[in-house]
Amino acid sequence: MEKKRIVVKIGSSSLTNSKGEIDHNKLEDHINALAKLKHAGHDVLLVSSGAVAAGFRKLGYPSRPVTLKGKQAAAAVGQSLLIQYYSELFSSHNITAAQILLTRTDFSKKDRYKNAYATFTELLERNIIPIINENDTVSITELTFGDNDMLSALVSGLVHADQLIILTDINGFYDDNPMKNPNAKRINHLSEITEEMLSFAAGSGSKVGTGGMQSKLLAARTAIQAGVKVFIGNGSGENKLVDILEGHGDGTYIGSEQQMILPNQKQWISLTEVSGKLYIDEGAKQAILMNGKSLLPAGIYRIEGAFHKGDVVEVYCNSTLLGRGEVMYSSDELECALGKRSDEIAVKSIEVIHRDKWVKA
Repeated sequence: MEKKRIVVKIGSSSLTNSKGEIDHNKLEDHINALAKLKHAGHDVLLVSSGAVAAGFRKLGYPSRPVTLKGKQAAAAVGQSLLIQYYSELFSSHNITAAQILLTRTDFSKKDRYKNAYATFTELLERNIIPIINENDTVSITELTFGDNDMLSALVSGLVHADQLIILTDINGFYDDNPMKNPNAKRINHLSEITEEMLSFAAGSGSKVGTGGMQSKLLAARTAIQAGVKVFIGNGSGENKLVDILEGHGDGTYIGSEQQMILPNQKQWISLTEVSGKLYIDEGAKQAILMNGKSLLPAGIYRIEGAFHKGDVVEVYCNSTLLGRGEVMYSSDELECALGKRSDEIAVKSIEVIHRDKWVKA
């Protein structure tokens, strides 16, 4: 099999026992499978939950904490323990692991996004397995990105992975809740994630995790938009990840052969927070969507928000979102150029959004 770049996400439910503590038998099973994948010649990155599970007992909690401060304190203790477990077990397979703690800002700020990519590239070139988690102890609005499912999708896009494998406690996506309906059927292959599927999968996850099936489908949608194929399911034994990669996994495969990988510049545009909105006419819509042209001031009739050159804005035609792009004007400059032809604008850059810095919705 040709060398591939694989991101594996292991959730809390796949790492813990019934008491919410780290299950070392499960952990060792995952390590053996990851080592098998690595020794087969693939680049492997691991997104791992489990810091809270590893740490809450050390703080004297009788069970997994439910408050934000409790989770963050448990994560502060547990993260070092978790990476120690991984490092020792990987070392027995002659594999070196590296810890990477990320925040949402690492994906929304262009310079940090580029730096994260450079760091991952260097580690992989040196045959290291990066072990990734959010910097839980300093998150101020949420403990995680929402959950590590989305973090794994963002990482897989960042590193241009060939496959994202999300390991969970259920073997794939079903057309109904298999816990309640014994006749529910698993869907083995999906080419896309629809709103109907997301509503199907609505609901909470396991008692030790933050993400249910809906969060996994949302993560899968983000990954396939970046050109990464996805598997959601489970398995056991050292061959489980190799089997998944070869198409024999116990779960649901998501994606298609026609997926295009977004370059890093466009991935950053698709992930960062928007600073404003542009409203364009039908002619400009035709130019950018059908003819692959850049967006010019003449086609814009309204702007919303205050933004600077280099920020990302959304582009609408009437009430329909067309996409987003990096602007070459500040909002003040664009106000002066609004609706004007190219020969009427006294600035160096004619394009408001260059076609190379545009991502379709």
